[in-house]
Amino acid sequence: MIDFKLPSLGADMDEGTLLTWHVKPGDAVKRGQVVAVVDTSKAAVDVEIWQDGVVTELLVQAGEKVPVGTVLARLLAPGEVAAPAGAQPPAAGPIAAPATVPQPATPQVQEAPQTTMTARHPVSPAARKRAKALGLDPDTLRGSGPQGAVTLADIEAAAAARVTPAPPAGAPDRQKDMRKAIAAAMSRSKREIPHYYLSDTIPMAAALAWLQQRNEGVPITERMLPAVLLLHAVAVALRRAPQLNGFYRDGAFQPSAAVHAGVAISLRGGGLVAPAIHDVGAKPLVQLMHELADLVRRARAGSLRSSEMSDPTLTVTNLGDQSVETVFGVIYPPQVALVGFGRLDVRPWVQDGKVCALPLLTATLAADHRASDGHQGALFLAELRELLQQPQTLADTIAPAANQEGSNP
Repeated sequence: MIDFKLPSLGADMDEGTLLTWHVKPGDAVKRGQVVAVVDTSKAAVDVEIWQDGVVTELLVQAGEKVPVGTVLARLLAPGEVAAPAGAQPPAAGPIAAPATVPQPATPQVQEAPQTTMTARHPVSPAARKRAKALGLDPDTLRGSGPQGAVTLADIEAAAAARVTPAPPAGAPDRQKDMRKAIAAAMSRSKREIPHYYLSDTIPMAAALAWLQQRNEGVPITERMLPAVLLLHAVAVALRRAPQLNGFYRDGAFQPSAAVHAGVAISLRGGGLVAPAIHDVGAKPLVQLMHELADLVRRARAGSLRSSEMSDPTLTVTNLGDQSVETVFGVIYPPQVALVGFGRLDVRPWVQDGKVCALPLLTATLAADHRASDGHQGALFLAELRELLQQPQTLADTIAPAANQEGSNP
């Protein structure tokens, strides 16, 4: 039997509200399938399942708020067989027919032999629990399940027929809840993580010229933004400083083979989220551009996936479009690094012994001293700077895709 638990969708999440199920008891599910929608303080998140199996029971119903780690449902593993509902242990010897013993032949007793495999009025545990919450008597309903059993769907149908569901609660307080969640996560970060900070100024003339040439004559939907080149450069540069990519858990650093870059996205109503683009270093720039645009659109529409929220291996934030020159970020635990980019500015720069005006970008690194030190951080920023001086080589650099088997919540 597999317990499907509410995953942690980030360090700032302690609980979530189940909005809806996309599966029901008896449904077969596959790894990666979206099975439920959970409301967090930041967004409604599509929650994926991370095992193949068959759903046997839904333990949490729509509208319930539960802590992270709560068992939401139970599944049978592949090849596992459940005992028949209501089955009784085999009786021994001549006592196998108790229905012939009672003498008062009331209608209830006479019906007993016909229900030796189920209760008088079968009701699944999940259905009974939901009925109690809704103030319904499941014994008064006609069941649609096997042998007339009352299912969760029967309860929900009866409730829908009785009342119109209320709109989701808490929407007016989302901003308040989000600020509280962000404050809790960042307070924990500054309290527990010994931050160190480094910065470097990166000439961007070569990168911008390459992007301009690459985008010429290309449909607007295929044009590439500098943010994508920066994102890819971060993933490639991390090969020189793997101590910056992973998690600090249980008193030790756990490196990640793949770079799942959490992209900080500001939301229209305020606040931010940082969902991941997976395997950034293993994807062509065109694919990354499409995935980044899709991620931003879905984040602002409140339609993210649990896998995107649960496993970023570091965060990249770009505040250049908001006229910020330098970003000194706070690490998002249990990650161990955050890379920040400010605005592109034309400023004086010495090149080949001459002072000239060049587009420059300030890159910063916030890193966890428990996992790395300034030497590794400096190597990373130096590599990042050099990669962006050779944009074509950078664009052609593709890392092997990592095995995703271990990247579940």
